[in-house]
Amino acid sequence: MNAQKNIFMNPKDKLLTFADKVETNDISKRNEPWKLLIVDDEEEVHKLTRMVLGDYTFDGKPVTFLSAYTALEAQNIINGNHDIALILLDVVMETDNAGLELIKYIREDLANRFVRIILRTGQPGQAPEHQVIVDYDINDYKSKLELTAQKLFTTVTAALRAYRDIVSLEVNRRGLEHIISFSPSIFEYQPLKQFSSSVLNQIITILQLDITKNKFVSGFAAIKNTNDFVIISATGKFYSGTGQPIMKILDKNTMDRIVVAVDSNSDLFGDNFYVGFFESKAGTHNIIYIEKDPNLNEMDKNLIKLFISNVSIAFDNINLNQEVVDTQKELIFTLGEVVENRSKETANHVRRVAELSKMLALKLNLSIEEAELLRLASPMHDVGKLGIPDFILNKPGKLSKEEFEIMKKHTLIGFEMLKNSFRKIMQTASIVAYQHHERWDGCGYPQGFIGEQIHIFSRITCIADVVDALSHKRIYKEAWALEKVYEYVKEQKGKHFDPELAEIFLANISEYEAIQKIYPEEART
Repeated sequence: MNAQKNIFMNPKDKLLTFADKVETNDISKRNEPWKLLIVDDEEEVHKLTRMVLGDYTFDGKPVTFLSAYTALEAQNIINGNHDIALILLDVVMETDNAGLELIKYIREDLANRFVRIILRTGQPGQAPEHQVIVDYDINDYKSKLELTAQKLFTTVTAALRAYRDIVSLEVNRRGLEHIISFSPSIFEYQPLKQFSSSVLNQIITILQLDITKNKFVSGFAAIKNTNDFVIISATGKFYSGTGQPIMKILDKNTMDRIVVAVDSNSDLFGDNFYVGFFESKAGTHNIIYIEKDPNLNEMDKNLIKLFISNVSIAFDNINLNQEVVDTQKELIFTLGEVVENRSKETANHVRRVAELSKMLALKLNLSIEEAELLRLASPMHDVGKLGIPDFILNKPGKLSKEEFEIMKKHTLIGFEMLKNSFRKIMQTASIVAYQHHERWDGCGYPQGFIGEQIHIFSRITCIADVVDALSHKRIYKEAWALEKVYEYVKEQKGKHFDPELAEIFLANISEYEAIQKIYPEEART
């Protein structure tokens, strides 16, 4: 039997056919090549390996070669390339066991269990195969003397196939783990726009878990308004379309895909796209659209299907919750208006206070969630006035000392009405109702709190309430000119009002005037 030639003895012993070879095509151009690291102190080994595997491809992707001539140099390369698929490793380099120490570094220090390591040695006696296989986490052991071109091809192909499959399993595991970790929050209440954006981002994250591929994922979430779907969140090539109707920005092919999904009232998968269409029981229509380059594989599709299985239920829950929240909001504003009606004040006062409070909160860099919470809670700042007698509440002149003491009790009455609720809005409203007459200088009531002892929500509502009350007619006074109101705020900075909030208000008076135009004073009948 003729012995096969060793590649290190005869460089012309090349492979003629590759069982797994796929000619370079569009897919392989789009995919990142397999990274193969050659670690050997002999330059000839590097040259011959590159020559023999120069036109090699596996699974539609070519190989790119990295070279290290010492274990230390290899460490640096590995640290900068976390997606190396295969290492062809010599044992004896700068030290007799440099290669073996590098294996420990990869497996133990870096905890990299994915890269395939093939030990190639010209001195088997220095690192006996049985001992090395038992003591070190390597995937194959070859003597350079036995490693022909065909055997090198077979070895590399087996190693890359194992790496591909291991990474695929890991991507699948991480995808499932990601879906499971996100699942509890999918049924928590959140605004529809926020939820749709979150679903889009989660799908994109799942599709980007595979480190072996250079992925380009674009997508958008859209909600149907009167006549068209409007993009509420987008990424990649669709990013610039945020806030736009889809008919204005999408090409015909993409629109056709969406039309098919909407008309069939179902999800739609293509080679490189996914359309998720969700119609809630409340009648709202939502779209999630994803494009991926390279194409979606079966694992991508299965993970999307698994993730989406709960999304349609969550859309229904969110719409039902939104109805409850909208009802709560309406009741809150109605309650505030009842108080204002009883005290012969304009109903739009509570709406202006709500919007001004939100504006100030955002300018103060509170979160959007905190600002919206304050917008909903601040209309109940005077709810305690329901417990104040009409003859005091609607007295056209100045209150007597005794009457003012009774009026001051509306802060405690409001607090007692709201404090026992477990709802965040009501808890916030109870604080605002209790503290909105406190002053920065400590001269307010009911507790005489000073400075930051007063909750920030109450400090904000205080300035919003006073500014709007001064700007409009009351039963006991005429409306002040806006210039006089602004002078009062400036004068009371650090006295009545939080100085930072006073500065913010004075720097944004145009926004308050815009709120006034949206919610103008209404004549009482």
